[in-house]
Amino acid sequence: MPTKARKTVILFLAAVTAWPMAAHAGELVTLRNGFVQRCDHHAQVEGRVRLYLSAGEDNYIEFAPEEISKVDFIADPPAPAAEQPAAKPAAKLTAADLHEMLAAAGSAHNLDVDLLASVVKAESDGNAQAVSRAGAQGLMQLMPQTAAELGVQNSFQPDENVRGGSAYLDALLTRYNNNLALALAAYNAGPAAVDKYHGIPPYRETRIYVARVIHEFNRRVLAREAQAKRAVVATGEDPARQ
Repeated sequence: MPTKARKTVILFLAAVTAWPMAAHAGELVTLRNGFVQRCDHHAQVEGRVRLYLSAGEDNYIEFAPEEISKVDFIADPPAPAAEQPAAKPAAKLTAADLHEMLAAAGSAHNLDVDLLASVVKAESDGNAQAVSRAGAQGLMQLMPQTAAELGVQNSFQPDENVRGGSAYLDALLTRYNNNLALALAAYNAGPAAVDKYHGIPPYRETRIYVARVIHEFNRRVLAREAQAKRAVVATGEDPARQ
């Protein structure tokens, strides 16, 4: 039976090796388009603002000064989410509950449930209380400002987070003409970065993220197809006569 989910290009990418992420303080740079970029430090060079993604001087991205709204210093990693009132409900979230949420969101936004599950796995590994070093929250790791724009009042509530994250991914797929790789890159690094480089930005983190999500999506789709074939064999039905 043909699926009603949005037809996306499934890319089989070569495996890449992850690298350790430094756990030191840095800066959060808010752009005027709303995107927030974490960096180690910044400096103004030849009229441009360079955001250095590591302690050295080799890995950086540049913006015009007028593109930057503010720069906040990160004194320490975000505090544990124990103070969040949603901690107890999140602990009770089962795989069946999560699948039901993803299925409902996928139906609402015409997205493959396995694609949403792959994003959740890459973003939080199913931890509804996850908080990144940059401050992204919940199952689909929404930045507070993005969550607010999506109407998400509490990113630590799994159903709200999934609803907001799915709506955001849907909008990105529409923006990039259903190009899954570009939509995922924008989900990770922000649309401004994708538009700036006219493709997947040359950030190692973003490239690894895109490859990781697509690899997991491919794995889930192949497993689903294999299960469907086993079901046909078990029932003795000939799909050619369907």
